Amino acid sequence: MEKNYKRTLITTALPYANGPVHIGHLAGVYVPADIYARYLRANGKEVLLVGGSDEHGVPITIKARKEGVTPQDIVDRYHTIIKNSMEELGISFDVYSRTTSAIHSDTASEFFSRLYANGKFIEKTSMQPYDEQAGEFLADRYVVGTCPHCGSDRAYGDQCEACGTSLNATDLINPHSALTSAPVTLRQTSHWYLPLNDYQDALSKWILEGHKEWKTNVYGQCKSWLDMGLQPRAVSRDLNWGVPVPVEGAEGKVLYVWFDAPIGYISNTKEILPDTWEQWWKSSESRIINFIGKDNIVFHCIVFPAMLMAYGDGYQLPDNVPANEFLNLEGDKISTSRNWAVWLHEYLVDFPGKQDVLRYVLTANAPETKDNDFTWSDFQARNNNELVAILGNFVNRAMVLTHKYFQGTVPAPGTLEPIDEALFAEILDIKQRVSEKLDTFHFRDALKDAMDM
Repeated sequence: MEKNYKRTLITTALPYANGPVHIGHLAGVYVPADIYARYLRANGKEVLLVGGSDEHGVPITIKARKEGVTPQDIVDRYHTIIKNSMEELGISFDVYSRTTSAIHSDTASEFFSRLYANGKFIEKTSMQPYDEQAGEFLADRYVVGTCPHCGSDRAYGDQCEACGTSLNATDLINPHSALTSAPVTLRQTSHWYLPLNDYQDALSKWILEGHKEWKTNVYGQCKSWLDMGLQPRAVSRDLNWGVPVPVEGAEGKVLYVWFDAPIGYISNTKEILPDTWEQWWKSSESRIINFIGKDNIVFHCIVFPAMLMAYGDGYQLPDNVPANEFLNLEGDKISTSRNWAVWLHEYLVDFPGKQDVLRYVLTANAPETKDNDFTWSDFQARNNNELVAILGNFVNRAMVLTHKYFQGTVPAPGTLEPIDEALFAEILDIKQRVSEKLDTFHFRDALKDAMDM
């Protein structure tokens, strides 16, 4: 790091509160962020680790409809599960809040209002999917049909989960409503859009010229989006769950969750530091690091920075956005819908006192440059062969010998012999390599070097 920043604000992608978190979330975002926060604190740095639950958006309403309860019931349940399990794992958040809080609603509304008042949005009328039987507009995830690319009959209006292709609802073959199974029709509606194309040049200069040190997957995805040319993106939706659009005549419309959610980083900081939050977001002496998964790269590197540029008022852009790849489970993609995952809250019950084992295995096998695979056989081998046999044996031998030869008291240091000085120099060299890799967010390699120590 070339600049000596006074403080570091670390944010973690907000998990959807429509279910608990699993090992993919942990390996991709939360364990790396916690490692970095702990590392900076150990070096005497001023650090703030900010997290929270994303409690708006279509996945919440889908879950509520399936269970016959309200969206608030869903987010209350899963926010509590997520928050408690993160604490038990030892993720050292300074604040873990939620986007249904009053301070978040106020912050998001004010953010939209300022951009609206300053003419930063454009209003567009378009034809959107509509369920005549339910009498409501359908968000992308409520439109189901056949994928035009792979032929899967379980594709959604935003993505085909079978082949991974991004879609529009109008791309689907035989689209129907996930609510009533009725055929989807199109109806006219108006929404506000953030013209990302207005920030194309500024974003290109900031990322492509100013941040070539970013991880290859992050830089490459940003370059791909910028090379294609940015387009206006809707910031409001026809939905009855979310932060209401603070404009007269916008009844029945809420802030689109991608616009709403990242503002949660700001509102959560406000919540814990109501009088000094601005020094973390608007001071050139502060550095902002966004830990995310690769599926959030465009939102945190293109969309959210464009929002901050549009708002102005001294908001700093992130210094780095380290994004990991995906973690698979036993050779298969982790799937919430198929319940194919290792859920954190269940792990904590089934393996009491084994928090550090999970943290170690997820770090040693972190998907930093490619998708990796979690297997229980590897989990067992790393615990038995590395933590118990190597690290545990080292600690045990040191304790036994200390009691045997020094009455259980660590002796005062004496004059170093040449062999001691050589060993000490080697340890310092390893420590420097570990620090360099932590500073560049290569936690898996840092752990390997640390084990060599």
